[in-house]
Order: sequence, then structure tokens, then C-alpha cells
Amino acid sequence: MSVFVKKNIPILFFAVICFFWGFFYQTSNALNEYGTQKPEWLLLIDGLVVLPILCFLCVKDKKQATLKAVVYGCLIVLLGSYVIPESAKVVWPYLESLRYLAIAAFILLEISTLCTVIFAIKGALSKDRDPDMAISQPIERILGKGAVSLILSFEARVWTYALFSKQIKRQNFMGEHHFSYHMKDGTQSNQLGFILIMLFELPIMHMLLHFVWSPFAANIISGLTLIGLVFFIAEYRAMAIRPISITSKGLIIRYGVGNPLVIPFIEMENIQLNAEVIRRSNLVKRYNLAGAPNVGIKLSSGKTIYLGLDSPKDFISSLEKCRTANL
Repeated sequence: MSVFVKKNIPILFFAVICFFWGFFYQTSNALNEYGTQKPEWLLLIDGLVVLPILCFLCVKDKKQATLKAVVYGCLIVLLGSYVIPESAKVVWPYLESLRYLAIAAFILLEISTLCTVIFAIKGALSKDRDPDMAISQPIERILGKGAVSLILSFEARVWTYALFSKQIKRQNFMGEHHFSYHMKDGTQSNQLGFILIMLFELPIMHMLLHFVWSPFAANIISGLTLIGLVFFIAEYRAMAIRPISITSKGLIIRYGVGNPLVIPFIEMENIQLNAEVIRRSNLVKRYNLAGAPNVGIKLSSGKTIYLGLDSPKDFISSLEKCRTANL
């Protein structure tokens, strides 16, 4: 818990100074001698000196700390350009010019990093490695393990399955027994139908928005729809490729393009067939898109994982045998 709080100190401090200094510069009160004293150096010290120091003190990974410091610095400069009165700005106009340079450098860095990751992923996939590891390891090598790398791994997985799914071989996934889920209750067929509906309605909706609302709104909504379409295509392809696997240590749940979930045997209390519709709950996690999930795994934490599999009985039999042999 203390580690979690420490990692979040910079963003909490950022939120506090945004609120406080926004109030300070935009109002007249006793703190600023009723509007007569609003010097820019107050925000400059908090936002461009104290905040970067907190980033390096609270974030262990120095690459992430540097990245956060740069991003927070750009946001502070953007905040100051709006809240600090023009009459009080001396250094700030120069910082505003540097902000665009920093953003350009940041975008260039991101593009170069993205290209590096793409080539690393393609190279790893061609060597018959576990596809999930081939995608996540190049990202974690650059950014380290954490929430940012998980998000980027998910994004990279979406584009990998959308563009390079033919290079991914099912047998290369880690695990001794693999089980599919794409045929249960027509899961993959339903996904294909949804994709075709999106493709059919996209040009019609674009034209309707273009003439009824505005061309700009039509372009924005069509662009977002295309991004969503990429996700659904990747999900459709990943369903038939990424398996749910049993290893010598536990269970690896891969579903669509989502990040994998690893469950050690020691955390499993009960495994049984299920035929009921399962509602959402804090103690329930479902990996099932069509119909009712057919396998339930109760964990020692009190949570239950529900799966929708093509061959639930074979899965439970294999899981029980491996679990008994390795506990």
C-alpha cells in the first residue's frame, strides 16, 4: 500500500497545485493581496522544480520518472499560460515557446520508440517465441513493468493481431494443454457479424453527420469508429489464435486481445461446470462473450473466475490432473 501511495504522490501534488494556483491567479483574495500580487515564480517553483524532484524521488524507474517530469512540466506551462495574468508574465512567454519544442521532441521520441517496438515484436514473432512475451518484453525493456507498459502491451497486441495475425502460431504459446473458446455459442461468428454491421453503417453515418451536423464532427466520429473497428478485427482474429492454457504451475487465461491473467494452482479452491447466467459483481470476473459461461473457478481470495470454453469437461479434467500432480 505504501508503495502504491508513494508512486502516486507526483500526480496528487500535480492535482493540488493545479487547483490551488488556478484559484490563486484567477481570484482576488487575501492570499494575493486582493489581486495586486500574482507573481509567476510561485507556480514556476512548485510546477517546474518541486514536481520534477518528486517524480525522481517517488518513481523508481528513472525513464518513467523523466517521462512523467517532462509531461507534468508541459502541463504546468499550459496551465500557467491560461491562469497567470498577462501583466505578471516575464519568464512564462519563453516557457510557452519551449513547451512546443518539448512536445515535438516527446512525439518524436514516442514515434522512434514505437518503431523500435514494432520491429522487435516482428523479429520475436519470427523466432517462434511465445507471442505474448514477444509483444510485452520489448515494451517492458524500454518502460519497465507497470500500468503504462500494460496499457501499451494491450495496444501493441491489438495492432499485432490486426496486422500480423498470420505470423502468430497457436502452438508457440506457453502451456502444456491449450483450450479454445471461439466456437462456443457462435462467439467468433457474432464478432464477425458485428464487424460487418460497423463496416456497413460507417459510410452511411458519416454522410448523415456530414450534412446534418458538421463535416468536422463527421470526421471525428468516423475516425473513432475506425479505431474501434481495428480493435474488433484484432479481437476477432485473436479469439481463434490465443488459447487458455494449463502449465505446470497454473492456468494462463488469454481471452481476445486482453492482457493475460495467470492463476497459480495453489490459489484455486474449487473447479466446476456452470450452466447459469452470471451477473456482474466485484467478486466475479467473466471471460465469456456469448451465452452463459460453462466453467467456474473459485479462488482462495473469494473471487470466482468464469470461463466460456469449447470443451469445458476436457478442460476441467486436464486442470484437475495437472493441479493434483503439481501441488
